[in-house]
Amino acid sequence: MKTALITGASRGIGKETAVLLAQSGSFDCIAITCRNQQKLLHETAEIIRKEGISCIESCGDIGDFSYVQTLTEQILTETGRIDLLVNNAAVSYIGLLTDMTLSDWDGLLRTNLTSVFNTCRLIVPGMVQKKGGKIINISSVWGISGASCEAAYSASKGAVNSFTRALAKELAPSGISVNAIAFGAVDTDMNKQLTSEERNALAQEIPAGRMVSSKEAAQAVLKLYEMPSYFTGEIVKFDGGWI
Repeated sequence: MKTALITGASRGIGKETAVLLAQSGSFDCIAITCRNQQKLLHETAEIIRKEGISCIESCGDIGDFSYVQTLTEQILTETGRIDLLVNNAAVSYIGLLTDMTLSDWDGLLRTNLTSVFNTCRLIVPGMVQKKGGKIINISSVWGISGASCEAAYSASKGAVNSFTRALAKELAPSGISVNAIAFGAVDTDMNKQLTSEERNALAQEIPAGRMVSSKEAAQAVLKLYEMPSYFTGEIVKFDGGWI
């Protein structure tokens, strides 16, 4: 069964990506995860199943290696393969670095960066064995340019970008592509803390004049998946001309 795994799929980019991949007809099974939004994740799963696609849903800490190991074993037992991995799970922290605790820092890196290691470390061997597969890491323009009051988030996404480029070189001989999409301002729950005035000011900074929707972000993921495997090691900026 041709299978895709999307992390952080209870809402936002992850949810829309999972649904769009199901609608694309490219997969027989979509596996989705989130940390603790079980009800929302199940709603995503039901949408996928209505498309006639099998769905594996699982709640857990994607930054926990043992959880990802159990999840990977379940997917491989039920489907026999993982053809596409979309590392989408992430959290943000907005505030002065001097106000950030070590616990905040560790938690953010665990979710945003360690999770990418966990999934790749456990899924790549199967892709290498089959001489094919695609990995798409969801990143941010702040990983390229950095953002004031988001030093930790920017650092984590910068690390994801470097990880992407390096792993792409490592896996290209096995026919596996590894790319990332560096999104700009996306209209998701992560940006809900913005006031209407802040949202308007942000939109004025973006040449396209608005934030991108989660559905548009999902379309970018699908397009990247459809690229030939020769397209690898790229950090694709998708920000309306902003950065």
